[in-house]
Amino acid sequence: MAATRPSRSSDRFEPLAAVDTRWLDEDELATWMAVTGMMVRLPALLDRQLQRDSGLTHFEYQVLAGLSQAPDRTMRMSTLAEFTEGQLPRLSQVAARMEKRGWLTRRPDPTDGRYTLAELTDVGMQVLLDSAPGHVAIVRRLIFDSLTQAQIRQLRDIGHRIGAAMNADHEA
Repeated sequence: MAATRPSRSSDRFEPLAAVDTRWLDEDELATWMAVTGMMVRLPALLDRQLQRDSGLTHFEYQVLAGLSQAPDRTMRMSTLAEFTEGQLPRLSQVAARMEKRGWLTRRPDPTDGRYTLAELTDVGMQVLLDSAPGHVAIVRRLIFDSLTQAQIRQLRDIGHRIGAAMNADHEA
């Protein structure tokens, strides 16, 4: 199968020259397929568990968790968007729903009115505490229970290296 790229003159795709592409070898391809399978399936499994057991999406859980770790359970919305790997408009929509449920409050940042602060309420903290055991159990079952301590350290190191490469590529 030939790789393609969009043509500059139309929406058609043109084949890439073989010299332009560093093809994956068999081992790299098998690894890539394992990684992509995990990237697709893991979020769906985490979302399903949280929806079933707590009525939360994984994104909502990440918002609650991020705020729970912040000093005074308060964080700028822009920082929270980075933490959750979400776009600010999506976070704003989710935060509005969470605010209606009493899980967080939003207010202008008194140090710089251009920013909005989100603060986790006691109700939101309780939602997080109630949902955390089931979430931790599935994370443990899907990720950690089948790995040795050495593999866990390797996975962490691999995650940091890939994350650094993604950050460098994003900044380029």
